[in-house]
Amino acid sequence: MAIVKKFLYKILYRKKIEIAKNVTWRRDFSVMIEKNGKLQIGKGCFFNNGCTIGVNKSVIIENGSIFGENVKIYDHNHRFADTTKSIKSQGYSNGTVHIGKHCWIGSNVCILKNADIGNNCVIGAGCVISEKIKDNTIVRANNQYILDTLKQ
Repeated sequence: MAIVKKFLYKILYRKKIEIAKNVTWRRDFSVMIEKNGKLQIGKGCFFNNGCTIGVNKSVIIENGSIFGENVKIYDHNHRFADTTKSIKSQGYSNGTVHIGKHCWIGSNVCILKNADIGNNCVIGAGCVISEKIKDNTIVRANNQYILDTLKQ
């Protein structure tokens, strides 16, 4: 089924999407790419059930990264600073998302605009990421972020 959906995404989004070889996903994987957006997914990536990628500008996922269930990736956020207007009418602020090679993104992680996750990182279940994470780092959520560098 992933092969069929990959083909449909390539027809629908044309040059806005690049999906390398051996990328696969399970049920309820969805992609939304807006007018000027670009999505790149490297070789051998895997997305578990319920993963979503929303792209207004740029999302790059490098080779060999794997994603647990219900991971959400968004390179944009609603604007909300003007209290005289509805949030819906204020549009979006756009950024980029970069996920390095051979990362493991745990279940229910939310990756937001300006996230830059290095190579060989583990992002624990339930984390919200919107900043730079250095290579070889484990991020866990225990009411706060705890960063541990992986032992080489």
